[in-house]
Amino acid sequence: MSKFGFSFSLNRLLGITSAKQSFARKTGVPTTRGGVERKLGNLIIKSLFGKK
Repeated sequence: MSKFGFSFSLNRLLGITSAKQSFARKTGVPTTRGGVERKLGNLIIKSLFGKK
């Protein structure tokens, strides 16, 4: 829980968050676990049942 109304993120300070976002936008590959699972699930469904 944050104190005094602000939070600190080392990833944002180092620019990791921004780099991951720009990578995901350019390549179309998600960088979160949920995004990867969603994308893989979608690819499997499309390969089994054909494109719609």
